[in-house]
Amino acid sequence: MSRAFTREEDSENAIAGIGERPVSAHRNLVTEHGLAQIEAELSGLRDELAKAEKKADRERIAVFSRDLRYWAARRENAELSVPEPDSDLVRFGMGVTLEGDDGRKVHWKIVGEDEADPAKGSISHVSPMAVALFGKKVGDVASVNGKEWEIVKLSIGG
Repeated sequence: MSRAFTREEDSENAIAGIGERPVSAHRNLVTEHGLAQIEAELSGLRDELAKAEKKADRERIAVFSRDLRYWAARRENAELSVPEPDSDLVRFGMGVTLEGDDGRKVHWKIVGEDEADPAKGSISHVSPMAVALFGKKVGDVASVNGKEWEIVKLSIGG
């Protein structure tokens, strides 16, 4: 095929040796904070792309263009989900305090895939722990990887 019929973004990606960022097949549920994170990513990448274009830095242009396509797709299919304040069942966007059979407590906030950061106390809604917790209430037990966790507290927004 003639090069005249290739897309410019394909040749940009080939220059940088990068592929597209994979987009999850799961629903793109987001919290208000997650939606703000997507908007911030888009804004920052647009700024970085403009700087790279001024310098004619083809490799950086390719990387920023690829990342912009990813975040634009994530923004387009984002579904804002806010838990009902009086819900007594574990839902997306809620904080859940768990106690293991060893007495150790952990707290997780269930968030979207792009905003999940287990080191900071947030897990993706498609993680095994979140899936095991959905629909349960305080006092119920969830089993993940052979370990049982009792739900001791639910909170909205954290």
